[in-house]
Amino acid sequence: MSTDHGVAAPSRWIVRWSHLVPSAGRVLDVACGSGRHARWFVERNHPVTGVDRSQAAINAIAALGPAVRPVHADIEGGPWPLAGETFDAVIVTNYLWRPRLAAIVGAVAPGGVLLYETFAAGNETVGKPSRPDFLLQPGELLTACAGLRVVAYENGFMAAPERFVQRIAAVRPAVDPQENPARHSLGSGPANQ
Repeated sequence: MSTDHGVAAPSRWIVRWSHLVPSAGRVLDVACGSGRHARWFVERNHPVTGVDRSQAAINAIAALGPAVRPVHADIEGGPWPLAGETFDAVIVTNYLWRPRLAAIVGAVAPGGVLLYETFAAGNETVGKPSRPDFLLQPGELLTACAGLRVVAYENGFMAAPERFVQRIAAVRPAVDPQENPARHSLGSGPANQ
């Protein structure tokens, strides 16, 4: 697996749950790297805002075209650069900065989805990251998403490459839902039949 997020394929978790993103919905890619997820969503006609502290990453996603809004910001050392903005989807992979969890969850618009996947406790036994600051504790994403409706959640071990992960697909209830209760499809892939 490449560490250059622009070259690597998008996360299978993000792809699996991307059907929850409203058609042509605005996507926020947090700590976007070189744009593997930004590219995937732009190819599916979503405008994407990508935020990263690396100028090289920002240059890479800017090259994806006019559907991408690059935001160069250090979200760990500076203010949240998207205060007051909400998005139809917020995507986070392989990134954790606990002081920003509330802002990240808060950026999900009514009817929007949070797709989050990162390393979890236990990863210190198989590789990096290994510092507790960068590893989610059991149930931590569930707690962070208390105001959202959880569609899918996993916390466990993956073999190739070896890593412990925690991931969630959670939807903020719509202001005026078309369906009551909302029907969030679990997908149509082979694993869901």
